[in-house]
Amino acid sequence: MLTQPAEKYRAFPVIALPDRQWPSRQLTVAPRWLSTDLRDGNQALAEPMDAERKLAFWDLLLACGFKEIEVAFPAASQTDFQFVRQLIEQQRIPGDVTIQVLTQAREALISRTFEALQDAPRAILHLYTATAPLFRERVFNQSKAEIVALACAAARQIRDGCEARPETHWTFEYSPETFCFTEPEFALAICEAVADIWRPCAARPMIINLPATVEVNTPNVYADQIEYFCRHFSRRDAVCISVHPHNDRGTGTACAELALLAGADRVEGCLFGNGERTGNVDIVTLALNLYSQGVAPQLDFSDINRVIEVVTRCNQLPVHPRHPYAGELVFTAFSGSHQDAIRKGFAIRQQQQEKIWQMPYLPLDPADIGCSYEAVIRVNSQSGKSGAAWLLEQNHGLRLPRALMQDFSLHIQHETDRDGKEMTQRAVWQRFCLHYGVEEPRLKLMNAESHSDGDLTQLEVSLSLSVGTRRLRGRGNGLLSAAIDALQHALGLSLTIEDYHEHTLSKRSDSRSVAYLCCLDAQGKRAWGVSIDSDIARASLQALFNAAAAFLPPQTRLPGQRPADDETSR
Repeated sequence: MLTQPAEKYRAFPVIALPDRQWPSRQLTVAPRWLSTDLRDGNQALAEPMDAERKLAFWDLLLACGFKEIEVAFPAASQTDFQFVRQLIEQQRIPGDVTIQVLTQAREALISRTFEALQDAPRAILHLYTATAPLFRERVFNQSKAEIVALACAAARQIRDGCEARPETHWTFEYSPETFCFTEPEFALAICEAVADIWRPCAARPMIINLPATVEVNTPNVYADQIEYFCRHFSRRDAVCISVHPHNDRGTGTACAELALLAGADRVEGCLFGNGERTGNVDIVTLALNLYSQGVAPQLDFSDINRVIEVVTRCNQLPVHPRHPYAGELVFTAFSGSHQDAIRKGFAIRQQQQEKIWQMPYLPLDPADIGCSYEAVIRVNSQSGKSGAAWLLEQNHGLRLPRALMQDFSLHIQHETDRDGKEMTQRAVWQRFCLHYGVEEPRLKLMNAESHSDGDLTQLEVSLSLSVGTRRLRGRGNGLLSAAIDALQHALGLSLTIEDYHEHTLSKRSDSRSVAYLCCLDAQGKRAWGVSIDSDIARASLQALFNAAAAFLPPQTRLPGQRPADDETSR
């Protein structure tokens, strides 16, 4: 890279628009959408789609709700020509859908385009000419007047061809290609000249498409260009202003949104941003941006995984894991602080039965686009106390006390630091059960009998230990107090109960309950035990014995098995 890039590159000029209005506006309605996946997106593929993949993509676009679809550059190849004919001859075009085709301003290509569109019920015929000085002078070696004459001659041919085919409902579209680095006055003049020939009206409408063919400036400049054009075009009320942003500077989405604020009515783009170089603007992102602001986008992405599957199969290109809304990781939090905020947000939402979505770090409810909450929080060495707790709550209904969250997170942190891998939901559950005696207790409660005499409870229990079965007897002012007394006399454990929580695992009357119990020994060491049972009294006793097992000498413990290593990673 150059230390003085100004010696090689120059900044593109801005437009003088001191009274611009777009910064104070807000997007409140969806634009008209045009998918150009089958044309602009397809021409950018290393292996362009065959007929089968094109039809699969076409069906997907219809399912998503697109009403305008650019299907081909029919004069460019026989494959494109045949695809247009297939759609028309097989009557695959719904009555409320309009196909669009592209043509250069060349007589033979326009004639071939009309051949492709024969008997189409509705069609947008999209004419373009390059207008920027860079192209006029270096590519075509033509003056402004010659470029205008070329566009006007093509516009006349298209007008006459449409008038000769009244069976099709025609819409004209003209693009001053390279609009974003064309002189604003010249872009306006050539569009006026084409509109003078086409004379748009309700019976034969016109679209003026103002593309950012190659991004050369910041999105605010593009918005100024759009607002300038909308202010000065003489037939503004008779035309639809469309934009076609590319993503060369990585700001295609911002360009499209600011252009809509500036007065544009329509957006051309591709699903997930496929297209030449860095791609066209991503319609999925634009639509879901609107959706997350409470604006109905008029497109249906409620099964985003299905959309991803078809698009990746047809384009043979992956969707990046961090792609907005659609990436595998975009709804996932590994960070401990993020996980804690999300868990608390979901808890408040459930408690207050909120309708408005207010969730830390999640601007969109994953469920709205067909995604589960399973991937919202995943556990690795960066995770805090809430990560593993979330997985246990979502998958097993456990609502861990805060102190137990902290205790278990230290155990998980040790495991993930050692292995250096993400821990699966199954592995988290196995470690929880092993560490707190949920499924294989070291002191297993076989049976228990108790009776109360005033304030005194007497308890007799049978426990299974690794060295055999023991019967314990104790008494106290309650069931757990009597069990503590029994452990003191039979096993020499001097324990106190520091914390206790319980809850049911569902609202059903026959549901199981879970008990969480923390014990302290004489030296201040603490240990937790957890138990799940249909009888809350048995659950509380077993939770106590699970916690007590942590204080027993090794020879009295039941052997435990560590989960297989392949359960620690995805």
